[in-house]
Amino acid sequence: MATVQDRGAGFWMVMVLAAVIVIFGLLIAAGGGWLLALGGSWYYLPAGLGLLVTGWLLFRQSMAAVWVYLVVYAGTVVWALWEAGLNLWPQVPRLVAPTLILLLVLLSIPVLRRGSRGASARRTVAGALAIGLGGGLLLAGGPRDGIAQEAAPPGETPAPAEAPPDTTAPETPAPAGGDASTAGPGPAPTEEPDAVNTAEEAPAALGADAERAAAPVLQTGEDWPAYGGTTEATRYSPLDQIDTSNVGDLERVWSFRTGDLPSEAARGRYSPENTPLKVGDDLYICTPMGRIVAVDAATGLEEWRFDPGVSDDAIPYGATCRGVAYYEVPGAAADEACARRILWGTLDARLIAVDAQLGQPCPDFGLNGEVNLEEGLGDTVPGWYSVTSPPTIVRGVAVMGAQVKDGQAENSPSGVVRGYDAVTGELAWAWDLGNPSNRGAPAEGEVYTRGTPNMWTIATADEELGLVYLPMGNSAVDYYGSNRSEAENEYATALVAVDALTGDDVWHFRTVYNDVWDYDLGSQPSLVDFPTADGPRPALILSSKQGDMFVLDRATGEPLVPFEEREVPTDLGVEQDYLSPVQPFSGYHSLLMPDLEERHMWGMTPLDQLWCRIQFRRAHYSGVYTPPTADRRWIQYPGYNGGQDWGSMAVDVERGLLIANYNDMPNYNRLIPRDEADEMGARAIFEPDYQPEGGPDADPQLGSPYAISVNAGWRVGLTGLLCKEPPYGGIRAIDLATGETVWDEPLGTARRNGPFGIPSMLPMKIGTPNNGGPIVTAGGLIFIAAATDDLIRAIDLETGETLWQDALPGGGQTTPITYEVGGRQFVVIYPGGHHFMETPISDEVIAYALPASD
Repeated sequence: MATVQDRGAGFWMVMVLAAVIVIFGLLIAAGGGWLLALGGSWYYLPAGLGLLVTGWLLFRQSMAAVWVYLVVYAGTVVWALWEAGLNLWPQVPRLVAPTLILLLVLLSIPVLRRGSRGASARRTVAGALAIGLGGGLLLAGGPRDGIAQEAAPPGETPAPAEAPPDTTAPETPAPAGGDASTAGPGPAPTEEPDAVNTAEEAPAALGADAERAAAPVLQTGEDWPAYGGTTEATRYSPLDQIDTSNVGDLERVWSFRTGDLPSEAARGRYSPENTPLKVGDDLYICTPMGRIVAVDAATGLEEWRFDPGVSDDAIPYGATCRGVAYYEVPGAAADEACARRILWGTLDARLIAVDAQLGQPCPDFGLNGEVNLEEGLGDTVPGWYSVTSPPTIVRGVAVMGAQVKDGQAENSPSGVVRGYDAVTGELAWAWDLGNPSNRGAPAEGEVYTRGTPNMWTIATADEELGLVYLPMGNSAVDYYGSNRSEAENEYATALVAVDALTGDDVWHFRTVYNDVWDYDLGSQPSLVDFPTADGPRPALILSSKQGDMFVLDRATGEPLVPFEEREVPTDLGVEQDYLSPVQPFSGYHSLLMPDLEERHMWGMTPLDQLWCRIQFRRAHYSGVYTPPTADRRWIQYPGYNGGQDWGSMAVDVERGLLIANYNDMPNYNRLIPRDEADEMGARAIFEPDYQPEGGPDADPQLGSPYAISVNAGWRVGLTGLLCKEPPYGGIRAIDLATGETVWDEPLGTARRNGPFGIPSMLPMKIGTPNNGGPIVTAGGLIFIAAATDDLIRAIDLETGETLWQDALPGGGQTTPITYEVGGRQFVVIYPGGHHFMETPISDEVIAYALPASD
């Protein structure tokens, strides 16, 4: 040992290093023992013991500490490569911290040499320990199992491992469509669904005898006249002035500030998600609080604005206005008031129409330009029933859904979908799931059926067929279903095709049977001419949060590519008799990743990863569609944010490519028994002590026996990083004809992401969570923001290579547009940021173009 005189700075540095290694060794050994008891990896226990031995020998100033740690490090490298291969990001928690410790241990050699003279006995003991640890580390990994078994918490005896459910059961293609006799309510929950995805015979030429003939569909090119480009929602533009050869020259040509930033009361609750429209010379922007601003599309100069006066207490989850709808009144003179009009819904449940040229309310629409959407709903409070998506206008009917705040109560406002005359604002029809015989308003003293599935996202329309396609959510209580009606089970999380003039259900297609995972349909379907062996066929492509893509005949709902029903777990959870034994899986394409395994857990350090592995082993998980549980957490993968959400897909039919960005994150959830939820203070939005911000981490789900706690993204508590390894999101090109992947790239860098919420500023591609969609152009480009790195990108459509990017002032959780004015192509985005995605809020709208030619 060193004398007092020998104890200089080097000595104390080694002592500090020894203390740190011992602390880490204790934590890793203890956690490793816990993980081992839960049936997890053997690596951490011997690694932790090796760190303890290393620290003890450092305290003893023995050179043997170096050799022991070299054995530990060598075993760690072998284990890391065996588990994760050469992938960069998965190796961060496995190798970065151990490599740093290795460097520090090697730097301590001069001090250890002075303190190790004559310590042969200690070296002999250390050598024996090193050999033992080396053998332990070689056996550390154990077999890599595919799906975690249920494991007992500390102090309990782990249950024997059971084989995972067979997800490769014989594939039985579902019936392809059906006739009118098969439509309507599905089987009882305990029966195996048969022809549950059904179609009624669609009218062969509905437009021929309809009161209103099909109107020409406004096209993209000079304009961007609808949220998805057109009401067919392909997000494709035929413009090619900006192409792969010159996109690197794009520059900002103007920006515009809307002035809509959160007040103190609304801080932390802004998520604009707005996609502007461009028609003629004008750009129409909807701000988070529903203010409409028209600006000159070439210069960004403000022309007019309309403020509906929405109050902060109407904000549901976030202040959101995804867009507006544009409508030209047939036969109206060009100079007639409101011949061209803008329609949109507000957070406080109003449908408003204003003149597209002047921004003044349309006096012939509703009452002074407004329709009250709360009529017929019954009891509600601000923020419970809100409109966040634009109406879809087909055959002169504006089709409206609404967001009903999730997780509150079974007795929530109705999810009724309504059609309104786009000229007068009169109710054309109401599709009330609980009252199919009445397409009008409720009788006096009655209300639309409460608690039914709603459509919060954007519908798609086929003007020629006169059909509008409704992507439906699930019932008001997302994570419990035993109290639902047969009609709710049949139409929840389904795509419903309705007659745009009557509201009659023509066909519907279920994407989940008896949904208790909040897998509501958020993505707007795309209408395409789908290539088949018999030639192009009018089709609809629908993507889901669970990652499946379905290709359907848009007139009948018949699957053009058969799907299959696979067995899913039903032996867990609180309502095993309600769960469907099978679920539909796409035969065309799936964005689904392989089932999670313990090795997919992540973090910044080995301690983070170890804790995530323990959480993984303690939770219930049997792969996709693991049922909700109350005794402990369960893993929902994919999480409720997708797969695909409201950003939707883009399709280039000319090149035969479909572009989809997606999320790849689990949720870490638990059902909370009612007594426990009451003690936590979980309150519904209509209760007096409800807290919109800062309340308990649980939604009450009143009317069911359980509240729900959702850990979206499943974060490590200390660092705030996600428990699953990257990538957390990507963008993929899919061959339209075959459904095969052409290329797949992570979307988003680490520049604005890091531990403790501190941006790392690293430009490396990591694949971040993303919300917002892509657009594609004839110039061979994809324009997309969406990721949490606050960048807008131009991506080569054929290769997936990023050719250009620019930093945005706020989060780009929206979809850009492109259009032409005066022979010049523009790309415009409103990067308003997003509270849920934790990106900065901005009120700036930005336009890009190539440098002007002389």
